[in-house]
Amino acid sequence: MIKKIALLLMLILFGIRAASAATSSIMVNAENGKVMYESNADQLRYPASLTKLMTLYITFNALEKGRLKLTDKLKVSRVAAGRSPSKLGVGAGTTITVKDAIMAVIVKSANDCATVLAEHFSKSEAEFAVLMTQTARKLGMKHTVFKNASGLPNSQQKTTARDMATLAMAVYNHFPQYYKWFAQNSFQYKGHTIYGHNHLLKTFAGADGMKTGYTAASGYNIITSAKRYNKRVIAVTMGHRYWNERDKKVALMMDKGLLNLKKSNNINIAALKKEIDGGAYTAQVASVNKRVALPRTAKSATVNQKVTKVTKTAVKAVSNGKYAVQVGSFSDYQQAKNYALATKNNLAKKFAVYNIKVEKIQAQNKTMYRSKVVGLAKNDASKICRTMKRENKSCFVVTDSGAVKVAQK
Repeated sequence: MIKKIALLLMLILFGIRAASAATSSIMVNAENGKVMYESNADQLRYPASLTKLMTLYITFNALEKGRLKLTDKLKVSRVAAGRSPSKLGVGAGTTITVKDAIMAVIVKSANDCATVLAEHFSKSEAEFAVLMTQTARKLGMKHTVFKNASGLPNSQQKTTARDMATLAMAVYNHFPQYYKWFAQNSFQYKGHTIYGHNHLLKTFAGADGMKTGYTAASGYNIITSAKRYNKRVIAVTMGHRYWNERDKKVALMMDKGLLNLKKSNNINIAALKKEIDGGAYTAQVASVNKRVALPRTAKSATVNQKVTKVTKTAVKAVSNGKYAVQVGSFSDYQQAKNYALATKNNLAKKFAVYNIKVEKIQAQNKTMYRSKVVGLAKNDASKICRTMKRENKSCFVVTDSGAVKVAQK
């Protein structure tokens, strides 16, 4: 019996170590760019909304050179207005000031406003993405290719944690006058307060930026910075399955890094890595019951398949993922999909919600589309629905095969 328990423990710990390897992280001293910690920093990843940092870099550069003013009004195209959430909700044919567009991109991670900025500089967002990639090369981002201004899913849009740290350093050093905006967790737009979802700005002393990101393919990403003891670090971590797992990892990195810098600028890299990886390992053991799957990227797919076999038994007791929350029903497919995405993004601030499904049905000779968030444990689904009902939003828990975890028309 003891041998069986020991074996199971070994399998779980192996799975945890492999899960750690499936993410990418790096931390640098913001004052000199020296790498203090790294783990899989050159592994190709989908950047998700971290992409917007390059859109902002190009915008800041135009402001610096006098080619653009914060008070300039930019026209909103149909393409921009039609971007999927997260978005500010600007209407086609209207205008928005450069300052408001910037704040919406920083705080709200607004895809529509990222496209507005892109279309100001180029004839199309695709053309702007070429400029983004060219700028990346000039900054020394060797492995990054951009395909849009926002980070919306595109299989050809890739980066690495190291490249993202290079970009963050460039923003910090080249545009200090605008860098302070990354510390804002809200802004005012047309009489309304628009809130962000960078939790570290509230929970980590000294945190003052920069950008979060998430898509189903990328997992949860973040570029952030913090200053303590008159020292500053910039940290990146990518590919996490949960936003709170991501935040714990990067908070641990920055906390250990800043404490070491307080003692001396000459960091013992090996010792710091042991501190961070050891601390992260302990935290993951404590929360193993929350892990239900591993992120999948182009280079980590094979590793994840192997780990899934090892951790399957340990995870099975936690969640079978066969429940969903139906959040709406619409006669229009795109409306159903957009609502499911918006709901998922909102729920992700508090719950581990990753996937949506748009289910086509026939009802009274009409085609309807049901919006669902799927792949949930029963308890999680019940909690989500209770939360939504407290906000006067309709929903109900249903069983779901989980066979289709992406929107299907």
